Amino acid sequence: MCTVVIRVPDSADEPTRVLAIRDEDPERPWNPLGRWWPESHDGIVGVRDVRAGGAWLAADPAAGRLAVLLNRADQSTRPESDLVSRGGIVLDTIAGHAPAGEPSTHGFNLVEVEGAHARVLTWDGVTLRTTELPPGTHMIAHDDVDDPGTPRIARWLSDFRSAAPATEGRWWMPWVEVLERSAELPSTDDEAIIRDNRPHGYPTLSLLACVASVTSHDVDVHYGELREPGHWGGLELT
Repeated sequence: MCTVVIRVPDSADEPTRVLAIRDEDPERPWNPLGRWWPESHDGIVGVRDVRAGGAWLAADPAAGRLAVLLNRADQSTRPESDLVSRGGIVLDTIAGHAPAGEPSTHGFNLVEVEGAHARVLTWDGVTLRTTELPPGTHMIAHDDVDDPGTPRIARWLSDFRSAAPATEGRWWMPWVEVLERSAELPSTDDEAIIRDNRPHGYPTLSLLACVASVTSHDVDVHYGELREPGHWGGLELT
């Protein structure tokens, strides 16, 4: 039940800004932002899932390309033995091979950014569809883009839209301030962004966040972990 906030610019001369918060089982190991795939995906930087070897978020700075994956429920009736990890999708799409047809995974929302262009590929186990993101600020979680039926989006999207990223320096701080205000809610609240999903039947808590500024010729990514899973306590992005 991750969350992504993205601002698509009006002009191709401006960067696309991304804030991604990862919810995962704290017992599932990961590697922080780094170059973990030198043989198969040289030059790609990302957050690596140790168990399956794929990525939650990855970027190719030289190509001005970034992708991040959010899980969503699906309607597939295929047995688990027919399915593969979703983590490989991120590395494939960064390499220019976006999902097509009927992906052999559980459902997902895949946020793809290339320069000033962004879209979300949605797989619900039956249909793969694409939503092009127009200029402006959007939120994506476990359902559709800007979905008013997702409580955290209904509550916080307008705040993120009002908190314009700074034009220089730590541009992400206005969004981090929104995160901090949102964390005044209990992490089990449906409207919370920094989350403890265990009461909802999932063993996942908010663990970390990345911010990225994407242009046609570069991706500048910063990474930070929460001091305690599912709780705010500040966020240092380096």
